[in-house]
Amino acid sequence: METLKGRLCFISMFVCPPDAQWDHDPRVYRRTSQCDRLCVDIGSHVAETPSPDVSHQYTPKCLSAHKGTTPCHYGEEVWQDGSSLRTTIRAENEVEANKLANNYRFGFRKWKSHVTERPIEDRSDIVRELYSELNFVRPQGSLITCGNMAYLILFGWWISLAYLLVCVLMFLTIIGVPYGKLCWKLSCYFLWPFGKSILKVTVMTVVDYAIVLARSPLIICRVSTYVWLLLGYPLLGLIHGLACFLSWILVFTIPLAKMNARTLAIILLMPPEDVHIHRLKKVDSQVLLCCYHAFNWYYYKYTLDGINVFAVNLLPLVITTLVVGYVDTENQFVSSEAKFAAAVSSIIPLSYYIGMGIASISAQSNFAVGAVVNATFGSITEMTFYITALLRGHKAGTKCYEEIVKAALTGTLLGCILFIPGISMIIGGFKHREQRFNSRSAGVSSALLFISVGGVFAPTLFSKAYGSLVCAGCSSSPANTSGPFTCMDCHYDMVSASFKPLVYTISVLLPSAYLIGLIFTLKTHSHIYDIQVSDGHDHQQVVHWSRLRALSVLIMATLLMAACADLTTEHIKPILDHSAISQYFIGVTVLAMVPEIPEIFNGIQFALQNNISLSLEVGNCIAVQVCMIQIPLLILFNTFYDVGFVLLFSDLHLWASIFSVIVVNYIFMDGKSDYFQGTALVVVYLILLALYFFAPSPRAC
Repeated sequence: METLKGRLCFISMFVCPPDAQWDHDPRVYRRTSQCDRLCVDIGSHVAETPSPDVSHQYTPKCLSAHKGTTPCHYGEEVWQDGSSLRTTIRAENEVEANKLANNYRFGFRKWKSHVTERPIEDRSDIVRELYSELNFVRPQGSLITCGNMAYLILFGWWISLAYLLVCVLMFLTIIGVPYGKLCWKLSCYFLWPFGKSILKVTVMTVVDYAIVLARSPLIICRVSTYVWLLLGYPLLGLIHGLACFLSWILVFTIPLAKMNARTLAIILLMPPEDVHIHRLKKVDSQVLLCCYHAFNWYYYKYTLDGINVFAVNLLPLVITTLVVGYVDTENQFVSSEAKFAAAVSSIIPLSYYIGMGIASISAQSNFAVGAVVNATFGSITEMTFYITALLRGHKAGTKCYEEIVKAALTGTLLGCILFIPGISMIIGGFKHREQRFNSRSAGVSSALLFISVGGVFAPTLFSKAYGSLVCAGCSSSPANTSGPFTCMDCHYDMVSASFKPLVYTISVLLPSAYLIGLIFTLKTHSHIYDIQVSDGHDHQQVVHWSRLRALSVLIMATLLMAACADLTTEHIKPILDHSAISQYFIGVTVLAMVPEIPEIFNGIQFALQNNISLSLEVGNCIAVQVCMIQIPLLILFNTFYDVGFVLLFSDLHLWASIFSVIVVNYIFMDGKSDYFQGTALVVVYLILLALYFFAPSPRAC
């Protein structure tokens, strides 16, 4: 087929008429509460799907801005061959288009963040402000805000006080009086920097000034500079460094971090007579620093080399956790509970890096490579914990760790089936009155979910039908020895010779079904997602992570994840032994859902962009991988290294999972969602958590 470059079009869950009225905002592409379209550029290697019956008209921005008053209404759903609901998405380049296309494909984990650099001039005013250097004057609003007042209380007074003390020190040296005057001006400035600007009144740069100073015979007159660099600058460097660190860690106060860093790197190294402070206004001099607000909610979008700022800030936690965990083996300085909390928290950024690496490699590779990477590294976060827990339990000679692993497996299923779709529906429903999704593509995931859950719990049902009921702690009334017995612990014990062959058969059938699902959705029936390619032009693409770098990050993050999982299982024992909460509850909440926090945020962001179909697929994809990949891998691992893992789940796990699958499929039947349906799913999830909270601990614990 002829090589094509251009736009990948999946056309939205409903189609608006040509005269539909669209909200146009140069900063964001959005739609009214009833209409939404997105468009995406794509390259030639995206799967080609014929669409002879569908005409596609290319629009540069894929947005129609009509000034008429005709209200937008639902159009007739457009199906190709009676089976595909079209959706349209838009991306800046070929790699980004591949990433977005992968989000709609079965077996690929859904990723919201960009894997390529976006030109800053093409981004919204809000985002451009996030990346500004605080050196331009713009129209200002009110400067009396809660964030600015918080700056005065948390930062302003002690930074101003530090400058005042250095000012006194410079005046005492006599020769440093010029810098003392500068410190006095900056002391007043940093007490309330908003509405003021620091200007440079000369055209000489810092480098030029250093050259002139080095060659000038008047260097004796600049002894004050050396006094400043020896006495004043180091002290203020510590103050600004501390303020920069604290404001950066808080994320939403990053403007303060930029302000402190710019002061330390530029302003304090300039001649004091070149620095002037004025009220913000139109000026002809060079603006060195001007700040309007200390707090900005939108900094949750801030990235460094494509990495979200939260993941960057949490990376030192990972290093600290590993160092403390493996150095302080006797818990002399840090308690075991604190190490457990730190190790579990460290899994969050590592999960993000693994997800970013998977998305980067998949977007730059073909379908086969992407599917393999998603199937292997997509489950690595959970598998590292499960295997280390089973190994530790086998070494300790207890089945408690096995029960914790089963609780975590079930908790991941429940969270991905109920909580992720539910919370996405609620948050998305508050912004969009009603959201629609492709019920046909959701049906494929639902069918695989039924198959996978049925396969995983089939051995448990088999044991109930043909296993032996074993009871412990039985007693009867002394007065009536022939009467009924009261037993404290009863369970089915599977001793049948056909049980292990059944488990092995299921562990082969489930991955086979997963492979068939990949072939069905990516090859033979890819028209379900209506992937089309039309003529267009690619923008210049610069990937954040090359395939080699992404693979290196994946390997490193996997090794760190294994270390954190080892610390988690090592320090969970005191919590299991002394906790008043059921071990079931710890497994289905903390150990199951903490690794999925990045996926939860991905689902919420998709819903806010009125792309609820991807929010639903986020959870379904993980749930299917748990049943069809992770559990068979655990069985395979147990076959070669017997750690005592038996595919038998408690009654609570069994019925909670089956009930969840039934509820979610009932909710998804009509292809529509709103916040009420999301509330129903979250309430069901909380009810099940209440059952686990009040349930007695497993008998092995």
